[in-house]
Amino acid sequence: MFEIRVICERDDADRIGQTLAAAFDTGPARQCPTRDHKRTRLYFTADHRPEPTTVDMSREH
Repeated sequence: MFEIRVICERDDADRIGQTLAAAFDTGPARQCPTRDHKRTRLYFTADHRPEPTTVDMSREH
């Protein structure tokens, strides 16, 4: 498990959250304004997605 921090424009926060959720297993984003209050800091707890398992149907039993 790891944490991702993104500093972005407020209008981009939802799109960035959706993009990261598609790439990783993420929890809900924690949001804080930057010190100058012009942008947003997003913090995501994330983990790699497990590789999908496949069944080899070509093998005869």
